[in-house]
Amino acid sequence: MSDSMTKEIDTDENNITKEDVLSYLAQNPDFLKTTPEAADLLVPSKDKKNGRKVADFQYYLVEKARADKANVEKQTQDIIETARSNMHNQTRMHAAVLKLLEAESFQDFIHIITMDLNAILNVDLTCLVIESDASHAAALNLNGIRIVPEGTISAWMGAKEHILESDIYGVEEIYGGGAGLVRSQALLRIDVSAMTPPAILAFGSRDPNTFQAGQGVELISFLTRVIERSMRAWLNVPG
Repeated sequence: MSDSMTKEIDTDENNITKEDVLSYLAQNPDFLKTTPEAADLLVPSKDKKNGRKVADFQYYLVEKARADKANVEKQTQDIIETARSNMHNQTRMHAAVLKLLEAESFQDFIHIITMDLNAILNVDLTCLVIESDASHAAALNLNGIRIVPEGTISAWMGAKEHILESDIYGVEEIYGGGAGLVRSQALLRIDVSAMTPPAILAFGSRDPNTFQAGQGVELISFLTRVIERSMRAWLNVPG
C-alpha cells in the first residue's frame, strides 16, 4: 500500500470509511487494472427505477474486468502448459537420440528404433519401412525392417518429406499385425544415401489426436536426421 494511502486511511479496518475507499479509488483510477484480484471482492448491484430494470454500467464494467482477468489467467496457464509439454517432448527426444547412440550393432540399432523408441517417445508403434524387391526382402526382414514393393513409398508420400494424420486407421503394410491399433500416425521420409532404397520412419498411436496435420515436426525431423546419419555409418555408405 502506498504512503499516501496509509496517510489517508488508518490501517485499522474498523476505522476505514466508505469515503476513505472512494477517495483512494478516485486518486488511483488504475487500481483495478493493477490489482485485478480486487474485482473478485466486488458485488455489483442492479438498481430498479420506476419498476424497470436499469442498465448498470458499473456492473458491466466489473463483469468485464472479471472476464478479462479470467481470460488472462487461462491464456497464461495455456502458455505454461504448452511450454511444459514442449520441454517434456524435447527431453524424450534427447533420450531417444542417446539410446540410438548406444547401439552396439546394426541389428541392435534397428531393435532400438522398432522397439525401444515406443516407450521413450510414448507412441504405440515405431516402424522402419523400406522399399525392396523380393530377392532382398528375407535378409532385411531378419533385421526387423518392414519391406514394401518398389514405388510404394513414393505413392504414399509423393513429394512430401513428412505426413501427419489424425483419426485414421493404420495399414498393414506399415504396421503389420498392429495396424488395427493405429488411429493417428506420423510418416517421415528417410534419405540415407543415393545408394539405398527409399524408406520411411512411421510412428503410430492409438490416440486419434496424437498426430495432426499442422503440428510442428522439428523434433521428430531431428530424430529422423540422426537415424539417417547413423544408418550411413553402420552401412558405410556416402550421404
